[in-house]
Amino acid sequence: MAQAAAVAKPPAPPRRRRASATPRRLPYLLIAPAALLMLGFIAYPVISVFYYSLQNYNPTKPWRNGYAGFDNFVHAFTKDPVFWDTLVFSAKWVFVEVGLQLLFGLALALIVNQTFVGRGLGRAVVFSPWAVSGVLTSAIWVLLYNSQTGITRYLADMGIGSYGTSWLSDTSTVFPAAVVADLWRGVPFFAILILADLQSVSKDLYEAAEVDGASRLKQFWHITLPHLKDAIILSTLLRAVWEFNNVDLLYTLTGGGPAGETTTLPLYIANTSVDAHNFGYASALTTVAFVILLFCSMVYLRLSKFGGENK
Repeated sequence: MAQAAAVAKPPAPPRRRRASATPRRLPYLLIAPAALLMLGFIAYPVISVFYYSLQNYNPTKPWRNGYAGFDNFVHAFTKDPVFWDTLVFSAKWVFVEVGLQLLFGLALALIVNQTFVGRGLGRAVVFSPWAVSGVLTSAIWVLLYNSQTGITRYLADMGIGSYGTSWLSDTSTVFPAAVVADLWRGVPFFAILILADLQSVSKDLYEAAEVDGASRLKQFWHITLPHLKDAIILSTLLRAVWEFNNVDLLYTLTGGGPAGETTTLPLYIANTSVDAHNFGYASALTTVAFVILLFCSMVYLRLSKFGGENK
């Protein structure tokens, strides 16, 4: 009998192991505890503020507590002139501070970006005020503005001004004095961010511009500024939000005075909640401030085309 030739079968391909979902989910599982904690610490206060904004809540007058609806918001917009005054001053404070900090921060970043002897020490000196806390900054400037031992005393010794002058208690000088104090701490923030972006600009661009005969001003306008666009937009937005919410420096320097001349909306909210114990109305003001910041931030990012290509 003829035996049928055995047909050799090719070896079966190795079976693919199904990729386990655990390795892909592992990073999310590792950060989940921290994310849940952050969500709790952020979400709970925000929800609480929205809740109390619709309530009459004053621990010192519990018989008046209860649901208020939108009465707190109506009172703020129609019956509280202090709210509008503080809102206008907050806008003025943010515009002046952010504008000046950006201007001086850009100038400092351009200076320390150059090569010179002692550049490292110069950068450390320029950036050091940013490491100082807001309360300590306020304490330093309170001493500098002290009428007995501060700047005005030495100016009076030189025949400039009179003894006993206090810039923080005079309505004509308190705003510039507070602006200078906050500039000392805020300028390094812009200088740090802008310097970090400046160091990423290719030197070949400047060399090519010099070959083409472009002046320093044209190089700055057509090379440096377009490259710094996103850094400037982001830093101004962040600083505007921080300056709007500035409480520690103004509270320590002036307490909102004299005669309410330096009371921002967040400082008014702090006084309303802490001093007057009117947490319901303070929560409504906080909600209004949150909506204002959110709306202005969205409009600013949209108009500035943040993240878009430079033309």
